[in-house]
Amino acid sequence: MDEAEASGRVWRDQVRRRVTAEQDRDALARLIEYDADPFEVELYELAADPRTLVIDRAQRRHAGQHERHVRRLKERGRRFDPAITW
Repeated sequence: MDEAEASGRVWRDQVRRRVTAEQDRDALARLIEYDADPFEVELYELAADPRTLVIDRAQRRHAGQHERHVRRLKERGRRFDPAITW
């Protein structure tokens, strides 16, 4: 496994483990309802930004597609070559 593949694997693992942007947004909304600290409001605005939500979904989709791709290659008995781009 080369360095690029290892760092890609670490990134995909982190994407799968972290909470979604929607969950972050909802948790911050509940916190603001309780105590509207200006810093918390700013964090909520960042979490509720449509671009943040789109980026989070795209990253999760990309990580999932890659994992399915690798799994299909293993099922077919092929050796995974990260240099091949589809």
